Amino acid sequence: MRKFFREFKEFINRGNVLDLSVAVIIGSAFSAIVTSLTNKIIMPLINLLLSGGNGLESAYTMLKPVYIVDGDPTSGIDLTKSIYIDWGAFITAIINFILIALVIFLIVKIINASAKKIKELNSNLKKEIKLQVLAEKKEVYKKAKQEGKKFKVLWAQHLAEKKAEDEEKARLEAEAKAKAEEEERIANPTEKELLKEIRDLLAK
Repeated sequence: MRKFFREFKEFINRGNVLDLSVAVIIGSAFSAIVTSLTNKIIMPLINLLLSGGNGLESAYTMLKPVYIVDGDPTSGIDLTKSIYIDWGAFITAIINFILIALVIFLIVKIINASAKKIKELNSNLKKEIKLQVLAEKKEVYKKAKQEGKKFKVLWAQHLAEKKAEDEEKARLEAEAKAKAEEEERIANPTEKELLKEIRDLLAK
């Protein structure tokens, strides 16, 4: 039994299973949105244009009509018992499929274009960083040659100084952020803080 639960846990924790679960959930939600868009917004407009407001549901070819009152054509046709070709439902299904496929195609196209753009930006950023590092190495090498020191020693010092500068910059940014948050909190106190302040004033 323990082995079974251990294997089940390993199966659930696999990345592809989790990714598939997320994809199924998002896919279901997305399908509901697209279906609602096509059925509630786009299809009524198409029905209005194609059939003057009667809807594609009225487009059918009757093969064997069955009247509500047997033998009385004026009583109306009972579609539940009649035999007919439902062209409207067929055309609606085709239009619905085309619209859903079009929306999915556009979304995938946008996602692919965004991914390509992000990839290009990352590539350009890596190139800029590489060029910056090469420029820094060039300067350090020039300095080492002028001072008669080893390049590795000066480069290690350069990296240490750069790391210290980055840490100092991060510390200053964190302090500035904390100060801004504190000023925001003082300017816009919560109800609990206001009550506490009033209570402290009354106590004095």
